[in-house]
Amino acid sequence: MYNVRAMTAVIQKSVSPQRLRMSLLGLFAIVALTLACVGIYGVMAYSVAQRTHEIGIRMALGAHPRRILQVILRQGFALALTGCALGLAGAFAVTRLLSSMLYGVSPRDAATFVGIPLLLLVVALLASYLPARRAMQVDPMVALRYE
Repeated sequence: MYNVRAMTAVIQKSVSPQRLRMSLLGLFAIVALTLACVGIYGVMAYSVAQRTHEIGIRMALGAHPRRILQVILRQGFALALTGCALGLAGAFAVTRLLSSMLYGVSPRDAATFVGIPLLLLVVALLASYLPARRAMQVDPMVALRYE
């Protein structure tokens, strides 16, 4: 007898390439989520900076800071919702390619196709919140003198 090993070691060795691919895919997913968050924050911060004059005029005319917050968050949510819709369409298109790498999960798992977009929308709202919060604190006089 040669090459005697426990059955668990044989099983682990046989699924190790798939486990490595899934670990890398998970790591890339986390990096993608982080990049999406930073990207949404950057776009929203730039948008708020470009609209400083408009926000100042709105506040000078009596707009409540909460209303400014709602406008900025709604804009961020609309961008995130569009991205989620396009992402879901792309995900449905590539499920056949990824089905060979899935174990114990169907390629069109409802919990995944609902949970991940919800997570992305929450992350997008959090990334939009900081620029929106900054927009609420714009001093109308400073914003009006800005240009």
